[in-house]
Amino acid sequence: MTGTDSGSGPTEVRTEAARRRTFAVISHPDAGKSTLTEALALHANVIGEAGAVHGKAGRRGVVSDWMEMERARGISITSAALQFSYRDRVVNLLDTPGHADFSEDTYRVLAAVDSAVMLVDAAKGLEPQTRKLAEVCRLRGVPTITLINKWDRPGREPLDLIDELTSELGLHPMPLNWPVGVAGDFRGLLDRSTGAFVKLTRTPGGASVAEQRTLDGAAAAADAGDAWSVATDEHDLLTASGMDFDAAAYRAGTASPVLFGAAVINFGVRQLLDTLIDLAPAPAPRPDAAGTARAVTEPFSGFVFKIQAGMDAHHRDRVAFVRVCSGRFERGMVVVNSATGRPFATKYAQTMFGRERTTVDTAYPGDVVGLVNATALGVGDTLYADHKVTFPAMPLFAPEHFAVARATDSSRSKQFRRGIDQLAQEGAVQVLRSDLRGDQAPVLAAVGPMQFDVAAHRMAHEFSSPVTLDHLPYTVVRGIERSSEGFVTSAHGAEVLERSDGARLALFTDRFRMNAIRQKHPQLELHPLPGDHPDATRPPGR
Repeated sequence: MTGTDSGSGPTEVRTEAARRRTFAVISHPDAGKSTLTEALALHANVIGEAGAVHGKAGRRGVVSDWMEMERARGISITSAALQFSYRDRVVNLLDTPGHADFSEDTYRVLAAVDSAVMLVDAAKGLEPQTRKLAEVCRLRGVPTITLINKWDRPGREPLDLIDELTSELGLHPMPLNWPVGVAGDFRGLLDRSTGAFVKLTRTPGGASVAEQRTLDGAAAAADAGDAWSVATDEHDLLTASGMDFDAAAYRAGTASPVLFGAAVINFGVRQLLDTLIDLAPAPAPRPDAAGTARAVTEPFSGFVFKIQAGMDAHHRDRVAFVRVCSGRFERGMVVVNSATGRPFATKYAQTMFGRERTTVDTAYPGDVVGLVNATALGVGDTLYADHKVTFPAMPLFAPEHFAVARATDSSRSKQFRRGIDQLAQEGAVQVLRSDLRGDQAPVLAAVGPMQFDVAAHRMAHEFSSPVTLDHLPYTVVRGIERSSEGFVTSAHGAEVLERSDGARLALFTDRFRMNAIRQKHPQLELHPLPGDHPDATRPPGR
């Protein structure tokens, strides 16, 4: 098959794209992202029983947390792609890492979605990682729906949490429902559009979908008493404060619809899923690297936003996750890698549900396709058919932790080099080298130290080359021009290394050391790297 959209036309592609809803779930660690992911799948009848029902200490592994380390630690450290149907729509849900050390992976996922769900803990409110990711969504123009989770547990006042969205994020809150009962005494939800009371009915352990009973105002007052009166009074206050829903403000990313719920008992989840279907945007024309929008009806195009190896322990395969941006993808079609100009055959194409896989024959804008054994692809690569396009490169962020990796068994040097190169290509860690250190002692650079744990685990189990990691004292990194390298390499407490994308990086033990070298050599040319500004672009070098 050639790279054409054989058998499909613009009308079909436009119709199918309009059915898609592609979104990510973002939050601070332990706010309940993986639990929510599974609760959404439960309400869509994709699974029969939730796997996260009693908290992390005793929970079964949720379907999106498939890595051994994730199950052992009770956190998500990779992003997972889940696809399912709901109300004649196709939902592509991208769960993101639940630990701040893997925030770079989350940033890549946000480049591949059309909207986001921001999860807020009812007791803790907005936390640092949530603020950072909300800012990324704002800068990228990603519309965000807020779910205030864990309302079944003691927490803060709902009005305080609403005010925090405005004061800390600059988002105009637009509650679509309102809790009846204080946090920890959850009675149900007031639907602000109808005035009805959706009464909470618990199920054993929260393992199945809770039955919803809808009562009118009079029945709600009789059932919930003072809790209903408080909820209706606060609803009136929200209306008087101009917090009713505004579709244009939501699409512009300046306002956020707000919902309340408790994912662990599967209540309020259906309201979130319906809201996503009704309000979240479908895939739209996506700007290329030059800023020209590529219509969804153009021939196939997509970009690689994530590469994951070891999803199938029996085959040690490597999967490239591709967001379809335009046209119709057909399994077996030959596409072109814009970065290399080389053709790529898509014989092994799959959709993912955690570790479960299904062969995909066709996909449309908004879908995520897993291309298996994609050794020729890297994160940020653009794939296209017929009409060339290159989408913006994925940023690499300023690392904060550095360690020299060495193989514990020198006879396995080939496996060592292959493993290190693959980790770099996947973006699992950044890999820095220099002639002085040589290929057998590369420097691994990470945003967070847990990335080193994952890298060491994978080197031992996937590549059969255990490593030792000797941590380096550097805390500051800057891009550097070749003409300035001599000023740094001759100084104490500093070093110049080359990253796998070709960027030259200067590492310093601290800012005082960097400033001292700058004072001694005023002509030194350094430039900041992405990271402090999460939407920055990749520095020169690729």
